[in-house]
Amino acid sequence: MPQTNRQTVYASVTKRIITELEQGRVPWVQPWGTPDVDTPLGLPRNGSTSKAYSGINILILWGAAIENGRRTQNWLTFKQALSLGGCVRKGEKGTTVVYADRFVPKKERVKAAENGDDPQAVAFLKRYTVFNADQCDGLPENLFVGASPLSERDPIPHAEALIEATGADFRIGGDKAFYVPSQDYVQVPPQPAFRAQIDYYRTCFHELGHWTGHETRLARSFKGRFGSRPYAREELVAEMTSAFVCASLAIVPTVRHSDYIATWLDLLREDDRAIFHAASLASGAADFILAFQDESDSGGMAA
Repeated sequence: MPQTNRQTVYASVTKRIITELEQGRVPWVQPWGTPDVDTPLGLPRNGSTSKAYSGINILILWGAAIENGRRTQNWLTFKQALSLGGCVRKGEKGTTVVYADRFVPKKERVKAAENGDDPQAVAFLKRYTVFNADQCDGLPENLFVGASPLSERDPIPHAEALIEATGADFRIGGDKAFYVPSQDYVQVPPQPAFRAQIDYYRTCFHELGHWTGHETRLARSFKGRFGSRPYAREELVAEMTSAFVCASLAIVPTVRHSDYIATWLDLLREDDRAIFHAASLASGAADFILAFQDESDSGGMAA
């Protein structure tokens, strides 16, 4: 894709996110749970391959599903709908998602072979159109099965099991929630200390989002003081990590640090690729945490 087209994609998606934030809506958590929205919780998936979408595509597809009141988080290309025995209804408008990758041009391979150097890959960003299963006819019924929201009773066993399975040094006590990179531990207040007990789990997965960034795990940078751009970036990653994990566990996401919104807006206005980068890192962090579900399901502990 030409450079100008890539810039258009980054700018258009970032502009949409900025508009949402300016209007007081945080696109990775709202408006889940409102009475007029029937969209089920969960991460968006490709209905043909069952593969979960990641990074910025989660925000794009969540937004499209909620805006249009879709009944499912399953998405398909036009051809995939046909391959499953269905079809996109006439007049339905698709949603544009993006695919980022790298390739080595032929000229670069030839040049590298002549000089004995390593060929240099070139980044590209491709757009393609998908449709929610709700926009199609004739698809298998399993594509319309959504996650059921959990009650807010405490505890939530599978959330507790996942936290334990991570093997994180997870301490409960005090009146503040935080992660200490230098000592690699998480601390959160006792669950009854939260006004809404469901917030305990949202907070746990926010702090575990930070925990994934330790140098022995996903190795993100923790440099930057409160209010700085690096600090805002890491908080944005942790916020979205919590939202992605909570959605996977059928826990309604929320904003833990609404006072950061102004800083996030500054960050996005300054760099139209920031939300892409943060969403990608958040997907990686959420995947890292959710990979421990196998341990929690089997009753084992991670090393």
